[in-house]
Amino acid sequence: MFTRVRAVWRDALALLFALGDRRTPAGAKLLAALALGYALLPLDLLPDLTPVLGLADDALVVPGLLALAARTLPGDVLNRARERSLQMQRRLPWVVPALVLVLLIGMVLLGWAFWRALGA
Repeated sequence: MFTRVRAVWRDALALLFALGDRRTPAGAKLLAALALGYALLPLDLLPDLTPVLGLADDALVVPGLLALAARTLPGDVLNRARERSLQMQRRLPWVVPALVLVLLIGMVLLGWAFWRALGA
């Protein structure tokens, strides 16, 4: 189980590194931006307040878009990005969980601010 989770973290970080490469196609950058936007925006296909299904669409759409973005990368760009990802994870194993925590806190704060703006 942990090997699968590590592979997902490696590939997510690798995609981030690949987006900074000039050889990355615009389509991959667009798909990654769509995934990020879908994850951060409060509008979903199914509202998050819907039990189980509200969060399930996020768990399916975002990784799906990221997987499509990774498939459009040239092989040498993806391999180099994966190498950089592994190097960073060996040097700083806490970086990826810390990034996820920061993103989650940011999403909660953004949702709270949005909720306050609607209520005011």
